[in-house]
This record gives sequence, structure tokens and C-alpha cells, in this order.
Amino acid sequence: MCGDPIHRRLLLVLPESEREGKKERKMSQSRPKETVYVEQCMGVNGLEKIVLREVRGFSAEVYLYGGQVTSWKNELGEELLFVSSKATFTPPKSIRGGIPLCFPQVSNHGPLELHGFARNRFWTLDPNPPPFPTNSTTRAFIDLILKNSEEDIRTWPHRYEFRLRVALAPTGDLMMTSRIRNTNTDGKSFTFTFAYQTYLYVTDISEVRIEGLETLDYLDNLKEKVRFTEQGDAITFESEVHKVYLSTPTKIAIIDHERKRTFVLRKDGLPDAVVWNPWDKKAKTIADLGDDEYKNMLCVQSACVEKAITLKPGEEWKGRQELCAVPSSYCSGQLDPKRVLLSY
Repeated sequence: MCGDPIHRRLLLVLPESEREGKKERKMSQSRPKETVYVEQCMGVNGLEKIVLREVRGFSAEVYLYGGQVTSWKNELGEELLFVSSKATFTPPKSIRGGIPLCFPQVSNHGPLELHGFARNRFWTLDPNPPPFPTNSTTRAFIDLILKNSEEDIRTWPHRYEFRLRVALAPTGDLMMTSRIRNTNTDGKSFTFTFAYQTYLYVTDISEVRIEGLETLDYLDNLKEKVRFTEQGDAITFESEVHKVYLSTPTKIAIIDHERKRTFVLRKDGLPDAVVWNPWDKKAKTIADLGDDEYKNMLCVQSACVEKAITLKPGEEWKGRQELCAVPSSYCSGQLDPKRVLLSY
């Protein structure tokens, strides 16, 4: 069942040349078609989700549980994000795959559950979202909000508002903007770390390379966070990897040679980038990940990990991530480096 409270529609009129000469068509086939940009539906296990669609066939899905993007498809209907076949979609367990939100901590080094609590809370539609730029042509978008609950305050004693916008551009780009505000009334600041834990679908992890992180320093989570400098011309994968790259550029390219596809990740307000693949041995220890699924996933996170963000009461932080997928013949060095992230 699909609801109707947040539809944005566009009428598509068939060209004159198609309408003429095909009079045998039924009337229902010759009527204007309709694109529903935003649709509220029931997803797996009855969890509520939002489907975003664009005219050319691009689509994305966002679950209110976790405020989590679980699907992003191109105009051919090909899935660009990885979601495990063993993902449970059963609260309070987080959904394995898509783009989980890590807040107010990344990793399990702190008093909270692994990667914080934002990814296993139920979000709501934001009644007072920030406006879109007046020159924007984006119609497929959703605004969600998460506020502190009594359960949160017991483990993280702060009041906050987390606003999330997920937008699908007419070109198929997937854009996510997070705004986090300190709403404490006791005068206390709070500190947090953050990540968009993006699971990309790749054809074969051994045929994937990342460009844009070479020569940078990183913390190796497999070696007690010892700091190293990346030596290769690009990052490739032959074993388990879990690295936090520091002071990274605003653009990173992930090249899937097997599919001849390049993912371009652009980010703002997120200085770090986490790269993770569990490989075969670790994959077998993860209950909600298939033993061989590591071959088809690569987690690249736009993050703020090394230096935590501190907000005083009333202050707000903003971080953005934009994803696009292009043919690899359109090499990463030519991917419009002057293009900047649109304002939210």
C-alpha cells in the first residue's frame, strides 16, 4: 500500500508524431503519463519508506527507520548501492547496507552502541525544512528529522535536532545533507563524530580502485590506529581493509573496472574518508552479511572522525555528500573538478 501525502507530480505529454499515425491505441495509452516524484510506501517487514523518482528513470528509497537510504538506481534500473541479502530490517537491529548514518559516534569507542543510535531510531517527516535554492530543479526529495528521546538522554545526556535531506537530482545524482543543532537548555556543549557509511555495489572488489586518497595519511584500524602514509598510485583491494584517511579532498573516485563504471563522491564539511571491506574471513563472522558478499561491496564513508565536532547551545553543523555514477571512459581526472556542492 502506498500513501498520497507527499506526492510531487509532473505531466509528460507524448510527442505529436507518436499521437498521430497510431490511432489504434487505446485512449488510456494516449493520455498524458504522470511521474510521482515522492511516494510514501510500506517496505520490508512493514517498515515505512519513501520512494524518490525522476523523469528519466532514476530512483532512490529512504526508510524512516534509521533515516536510511537503502536503494539508488540509475536510469536502467541497475542498483548502485549494496544491501546484504541477510539484512534483517527488524528494529532495533540496524540495516546492513545502503547508507547508514553514524551519529553521535563513529565506531564503538565510546559509551554508546556501535556507530551511535541515529541509524536505529525512527525518524519523522520534518514539518519545517530549510528551503531549497530558488534556482533548483530538484523535485524528488524528502526532509526528515530526529530529536532526542528519553532513551537517548540516558546514554547521551544532550538535546539535539538532526535534520536530514535526501534529494535525487534530475541527472540521477544522490544528494544528502545533514544539519545537527545543539538544543540543550542547560548551557552545555556537546561533542560528536559523524559518517555517511556508504555501501557501494561493485561487480568484483578485486577489480576496484579508488583515486583521490593516494599520498594521504591514514589511521589503520587493523593495526591499533597506527598512522601511515598511503604509498600506492591508487587504492586497490587484495585483503581486509579498514582505514581512516585524514584531510581528504572534496572529491573521491571509485572505479569499478568490471562494470566500466565510476562512482564520484563529493563531500563538504566532512574532512575524513573511511574505506572498509571485511574480505573473506571477517565476512564469515558478520551475521547479517553473506559469506561471499564482500566481493560485491565497498564501504566508502564521508566522515568526521579524527577531530570531533563541538557545538555550543544554539550552534549548528552541516555536512553534505553527493554521489554520481558515470561511465569509466569519462575518466576521474576529467570529472568536472570545478563543480561545487549545491547549497542546502
